[in-house]
Amino acid sequence: MKDLLRTHDLCRADVELLLDTAADFAVNPLRSNTALANKTVAIYMTKPSTRTRLSSETAVAHLGGTPIFIRGDELQLGRGESIADTARIISGYCSALIIRTFAQSDVNELGMHASIPVINALTDDDHPTQLLADWLTIREQFGNDITGRKFVYLGDGNNMSHAWLLMGAIMGAHVVTATPEGKWAPDSRVVEIAQKIAAQSGGKIETTHDPEAAAKDASVLYTDVWMSMGDSENERDEKVVALSPFAVTENLMALTQKDSVFMHCLPAHRGEEVEASVIDGTKSVIWREAYHRRTTIQSLLYHLVRGDLKGSSQ
Repeated sequence: MKDLLRTHDLCRADVELLLDTAADFAVNPLRSNTALANKTVAIYMTKPSTRTRLSSETAVAHLGGTPIFIRGDELQLGRGESIADTARIISGYCSALIIRTFAQSDVNELGMHASIPVINALTDDDHPTQLLADWLTIREQFGNDITGRKFVYLGDGNNMSHAWLLMGAIMGAHVVTATPEGKWAPDSRVVEIAQKIAAQSGGKIETTHDPEAAAKDASVLYTDVWMSMGDSENERDEKVVALSPFAVTENLMALTQKDSVFMHCLPAHRGEEVEASVIDGTKSVIWREAYHRRTTIQSLLYHLVRGDLKGSSQ
């Protein structure tokens, strides 16, 4: 496996290896501080970022490398140079490329033409690096045995809902997405892929439009902002009305298991997708989750550059 372009590029053995190493990096960040010695990693972002940029640059530095941050307007790519040519040029200078952008097709094309590992750090379709951080946090909370546990995503059927379904399926988990019907539901193709993976892993994939039924006896309630970067402001009022029943409230949390936790990929809008008392309450693990963006990207870089990951057959 050369690249991480989609969440389902990973098999369960890959995820377990990445999480084991990330857990080590959480305790000792400088354990492998010569792995990228005298090497550079390009970090190309056409979308603003807080956690992804800081975690990526810190991860490279902790591995002994030098991060090179590039904004969307700083490459000739913005003036018509092809993605294929850009991929080949970056491959000649750097040991890996981390990209955060809009179109999944751009990331796929970079992976096709780059000779170095390409890591999808967010597209409009998927967010695999976030899910690695999420599952390390879940493992810290509940251990490796997730038998009988239900993991629930509520809100917009966006890239986060896709990644949530796919990673849950890979891990053999019972995963539910609760979203509005229609255009703010998860992509049916992603649901189909997740169900196919779950059939092999022993997982269970459910999609529903009933937030209370989804939340009942859940171990995790997870949500994301309602308006993502690139969403049309013309749809804001309609979208807020459609998503309001899926806000994570104290009443919804009361339906969950006693040891349940609240998770959010951040940034968060208190009073919209989640009540302040929930995200800032005792069940919230958002800061540990955010911390693991660094540990998991560090682990991902370490193993991809070494060629340790097998990849899936999906």
